[in-house]
Amino acid sequence: MKSQLRALIEQGLDALRTRGDLPADLASPDFIVERPKDRSHGDFSTNVAMLLAKPARSNPRALAQALTTALPQTGLVASVDIAGPGFINFRLAPPAWQAQLREVHDQGESYGHNNSGAGRRAGVEYVSANPTGPLHVGHGRAAAIGDCIARVLEANGWDVAREFYYNDAGVQIENLARSTQARAHGHAPGGADWPADAYNGDYIADVAAAYLRGDSVEVDGHVVTGAGDADDLDAIRRFAVAWLRREQNADLAAFGVSFDVYFLESSLYADGKVEETVRELVAHGHTYEEGGALWLRSTDFGDDKDRVMRKSDGTYTYFVPDVAYHLSKWQRGYERAITELGADHHGSLARVRAGLQALDTGIPQGWPEYVLHQMVTVMRGGEEVKLSKRAGSYVTLRDLIDEVGRDATRWFLVARRPDSQLVFDIDFARSQSLDNPVYYVQLSHARICGLLRQLEERGLAFDAQSGLDRLPDLDSGATRDLLTDLSRFPEVVEAAGQSLEPHLVAAYLVELAQAFQSYYNDHQFLVDDAGLRDSRLALALATRQVLANGLALLGVAAPQRM
Repeated sequence: MKSQLRALIEQGLDALRTRGDLPADLASPDFIVERPKDRSHGDFSTNVAMLLAKPARSNPRALAQALTTALPQTGLVASVDIAGPGFINFRLAPPAWQAQLREVHDQGESYGHNNSGAGRRAGVEYVSANPTGPLHVGHGRAAAIGDCIARVLEANGWDVAREFYYNDAGVQIENLARSTQARAHGHAPGGADWPADAYNGDYIADVAAAYLRGDSVEVDGHVVTGAGDADDLDAIRRFAVAWLRREQNADLAAFGVSFDVYFLESSLYADGKVEETVRELVAHGHTYEEGGALWLRSTDFGDDKDRVMRKSDGTYTYFVPDVAYHLSKWQRGYERAITELGADHHGSLARVRAGLQALDTGIPQGWPEYVLHQMVTVMRGGEEVKLSKRAGSYVTLRDLIDEVGRDATRWFLVARRPDSQLVFDIDFARSQSLDNPVYYVQLSHARICGLLRQLEERGLAFDAQSGLDRLPDLDSGATRDLLTDLSRFPEVVEAAGQSLEPHLVAAYLVELAQAFQSYYNDHQFLVDDAGLRDSRLALALATRQVLANGLALLGVAAPQRM
């Protein structure tokens, strides 16, 4: 609709140039066509006259008046008026709304999608948890946000690869191995021989028992078998990492999250990519040695201070493999690389970007893009829930799914801006209340499905084409509000993909469900008048389709019964 109105305005401007009301060489400004915040002002508004007034040496209202008279006659617009200093407001004609409704029916599951990213490749990395324990609710928020970002990018035409980066090297993996070894030797948390930095959750005992039994674990096509030797730390390390990777994958599968690429940090060392990256940085002259360490002059690229790359003991700091890893993303053709992380990683962003810029490989500034989420506080019965017996020190994602189900968990973890603190109230998420947004949206979808069952039970017919040819009740505010919200869905999808904000979809779905409920309260559907019945059901089915499409972008089910 916006593009059609833009084309109409351009035709009007051409007419003004032809008439001499505008200089022939005056180019059109970068004007906007938007929906007024107050719907009583019309369906769409443009600021074109105010932008043109100064270069055209004209009064904005006078120019707006001239433009309205120059607009070509079309069945798209019912009326045009001028407001304020020169805004032009448009009210759409019934044929425009009929065309919008027909578009929803014709496009079905693809309604709201666009091809703006066609032929372009994006990589979305999220969760990327260390394989040292069960996933916690923070990982769950990352999973929900990252997965939904991938979905909205795909809806905008991008070729998306979902990526999980395993930090399977370093101190935390060593702690995991020693924790499992201590359990294998019969030690327990609190004992004199229990390692100081050990992981205390019950899951460590499960890993040790499986290792001693000689269980086999398959991950990504590789099988690791427990050697049973409590003194073989290397064997314990390999088995524990595989066992926990399998457990994390199972948790993510229960959450409806999957990945196309599993990238191991250890492979960067094994394949020599870390050393190669360091050599390139040195060769480009962006490093120096001081105090026995190798430094990156990252302040040249916007960082607040220079960073150590290689410590005096010869080991690399953690951001160096991160640079090598993101370089691999660029080499794999990710025009847009998005990394979803917890807000505690904020300090590492500038140094990774600085390292990529210092490589001088053509990577644009601001690449990769980061989406940072804040912590999640879990509440039950008005009190914070902090511990899980299995994990030992935090609430796991599986705990949350078991408590409230996949749909509610996904909804509440993605429905707010990532940079906002999130309080997850288990009691509220489980409630079958109209105040519960996910229940309300799903109920709206199920209610429309119920209309079709009632139609069949009463032996009434429904002719979709008849319903699309006739659009009654346009004098009803509830009807126009519902049609307006249906027409907004493509704009919401586009905005969510551009800004990487899938919570916009959740907010939109609540508004659409509210608009439908108002329409549902004001109108009878299964009436004797076949034409009226067809048209109202056609509008209801379009609403059902858009609700289902939006829920799919959030990875939430669209139930037929509640």
